[in-house]
Amino acid sequence: MALSYEFSIGSVRAKETSLFTSADIDRLLACKDEYELARLLSDKGYGDGKTVEEIIDSHTKAMWDYLKSVAPDFEIFNPFFYQNDVHNLKVVLKGTMADRDYDELILTPLTISVETLKEAVEKRKFSLLPDWLAKAADEAYETLAHTGDARMSDALVDRALMEKMISSAESFSSQFLKTYFKTYVFYSNIKIALRSARTGTSMDYLLKALCDVDDFRKSSVIQSALKGIDSLVDELSKYSEYGCGEAISEYKKSPSAFERFVDNRLIKTAKESCKRASEGAEPLLGYYLGCEAEKKVIHIIASGIRTKTDTDTIRERLREIYG
Repeated sequence: MALSYEFSIGSVRAKETSLFTSADIDRLLACKDEYELARLLSDKGYGDGKTVEEIIDSHTKAMWDYLKSVAPDFEIFNPFFYQNDVHNLKVVLKGTMADRDYDELILTPLTISVETLKEAVEKRKFSLLPDWLAKAADEAYETLAHTGDARMSDALVDRALMEKMISSAESFSSQFLKTYFKTYVFYSNIKIALRSARTGTSMDYLLKALCDVDDFRKSSVIQSALKGIDSLVDELSKYSEYGCGEAISEYKKSPSAFERFVDNRLIKTAKESCKRASEGAEPLLGYYLGCEAEKKVIHIIASGIRTKTDTDTIRERLREIYG
């Protein structure tokens, strides 16, 4: 019998009760070492394993097994998987050219098999790849092979990724996916511009790296970025789109505060749309993003424990959770 969203929503609403609460975060923050953190996660039933990473990997596998079992249309998650596809392409491309092993760097889930990526790169037969990536992959290969410019090579496939995210999200009936990925691409553009303004770049790079998306003032951003970081920050501070002005206020405090703002903006978008939804794929998408937000929190806490960072500082770095 085919799955229905009525069934999947009922199931995922029950599953959401296992997501972290503020009290859970406080308990994680109270851990004195990674062993205690791993034990607490295990006792909570978060996943299996002896280390934090093993437990996270176990939880991620269980999450995907669950979502595959309840999602009427699993392709609704493809816009997220394309990130792994492009990451894997970069890994295969650089690994092949440098003649070094890269198998441990491959990410899943994916929509393009690793075997296909290997054949495409090794034989330079990029027609094997989906149309949205084939041309950019060929150009990235050419750039890396003849100039060694890894930054430009990455930019070419990253732009193809952003364009695919937007077009793929538009192909579904979910308004949430459209809003989420427009926000994601908008801030990906902003991050590219900020890095470029700090380190110096060319107009050619920015024209090739930045992706068109609603309410992104590409021409103005490029002109400001070419003048330097102060000019760009001043320009972006005037923008209200996607909360950009607030994001830049956080950037002035620190780049990490800016990253935190962007992550929180995305999870708030999910909470506003997905937790209220009573039909469609949004509840499943929200649960997935909630699990991803939890992983970030665990990684931040584990990193803080390893570096013996004080609890208040770790708490300042934490992202919002979905639960």
